[in-house]
Amino acid sequence: MSAAMDTESTYSGYSHYSGHSKKAHRQGRDRHKSPRSKDGSRSEKSVTIQTPPAEPLLGNDASRAEEGQDDNWGETTTAITGTSEHSISQEDIARISKDLEDSVGLECKRYLGLTVAAVLGLLVFLTPIAFILLPQILWRDDLEPCGTVCEGLFISVAFKLLILLIGTWALFFRQPKADIPRVFVFRALLLVLIFLFVFSYWLFYGVRILDSKDTNYQGIVQYAVSLVDALLFIHYLAIVLLELRQLQPMFTVKVVRSTDGESRYYSLGHLSIQRAALVVLENYYKDFTVYNPALLTASKSRAAKHMAGLKVYNVDGPGNNASGQSRAMIAAAARRRDSSHNELYYEEADHERRVKKRRARLVVAVEEAFTHIKRLQTEEQQKAPGEMMDPREAAQAIFPSMARALQKYLRTTRQQQYHSMESILQHLSFCITNNMTPKAFLERYLNPGPTLQYDRDRWFSKQWTLVSEEAVTSGLQDGIVFVLKCLDFSLVVNVKKIPFIKLSEEFIDPKSHKFVLRLQSETSV
Repeated sequence: MSAAMDTESTYSGYSHYSGHSKKAHRQGRDRHKSPRSKDGSRSEKSVTIQTPPAEPLLGNDASRAEEGQDDNWGETTTAITGTSEHSISQEDIARISKDLEDSVGLECKRYLGLTVAAVLGLLVFLTPIAFILLPQILWRDDLEPCGTVCEGLFISVAFKLLILLIGTWALFFRQPKADIPRVFVFRALLLVLIFLFVFSYWLFYGVRILDSKDTNYQGIVQYAVSLVDALLFIHYLAIVLLELRQLQPMFTVKVVRSTDGESRYYSLGHLSIQRAALVVLENYYKDFTVYNPALLTASKSRAAKHMAGLKVYNVDGPGNNASGQSRAMIAAAARRRDSSHNELYYEEADHERRVKKRRARLVVAVEEAFTHIKRLQTEEQQKAPGEMMDPREAAQAIFPSMARALQKYLRTTRQQQYHSMESILQHLSFCITNNMTPKAFLERYLNPGPTLQYDRDRWFSKQWTLVSEEAVTSGLQDGIVFVLKCLDFSLVVNVKKIPFIKLSEEFIDPKSHKFVLRLQSETSV
């Protein structure tokens, strides 16, 4: 056995796991770390893209170009350090490059749809005017005189076209919130219906009026009025299909984030899968806390450290029988894994203690800083107006006193990549301008907020992919599951239909509320 241990020491250069030397354990573990096998979660065809350390600190190009910004801003003035690491396979890279190539096609498809809708809308509004003007241009002398009723119809057409124009602008000409993979079925059906409707009116107008050169001008104007009335009814139908139909809740969807399991429930009406996905994403950005991969990395590393048992090396070669020693070492590793929950418990308790301690220091530092700036404001009011500070200068004056405590707290809670020096100063000056309390200033940093609270560069979720077994243009149904994927995580959406509720009524006569006091011998009344 001693020879085997000597051979193992000579082979590795470091001793195996020992409770007396943590440094030797780390070195031995790094020395004997073997490449990942084919059974692992990452194949051999993988590449790791690591963001430069300074990149997550900068919220925009302007702050990226600032000079003199130090990474150790807690000790000097300002800057928060942090790194972000993501691993993707070659298939994912190929898919991303394909999406980038298809982005031009998506833009063309979107602008093509807008162009078709605009041309069709222009045709709709010009058609009634053309119906009225063409007889005046082509056979003006043969037309019958237009009386009072005919002139009143001109006013009716004008106001109805104005109402239709305003309604169309309010319903259709809105800035799109997202690019959906398929066309909106109801909107496409309405466009087809309008096209067929206007085409049939033109066909009848060309055959019965233009060819015969009808002289009844009042009848021609009445024909144009009927067209405008029919267009108004189609607009009402569009409001019902596009806006009112989806208002009544019919389904409840459960949205779960795949990485940390955070979930929310939402009620939806009659929507297609792609439109339901848009509603889910709109609520995700305001309801879910911001995705923080640093927390997941910490939990994974902690679990890996606790699950790492004794390493077994076959130092005697394949020909020797060392099964007894191997079984003993495997049993020892299993016992250590069984007791790893104690280490995890104490480590989490220690982390919570450090978070509470640094949170208390941060609260005290911020309260003292705000008290100081209030005292400065009281003193500055008695000085000359030219020497008074604006909110930005006041924020820069009190920020160094709280910078170190804030930096330590953000590092402990792993939020440093979401808050840059410039964003903290802007928030501080905003709080000073609006006379907000220290508690209101700290709310952004003590509790992770929704995604919309942070800069778009820190969202980690800008482009989404909808994955569904059903057609994305089909309506929601009970039991449908679809997934919204981005580069780092995904949202799993499970659809459940709201059950039919049977509510009955029971009448209670107010005179039936009569009671009797029961007295016992032991009761003293």
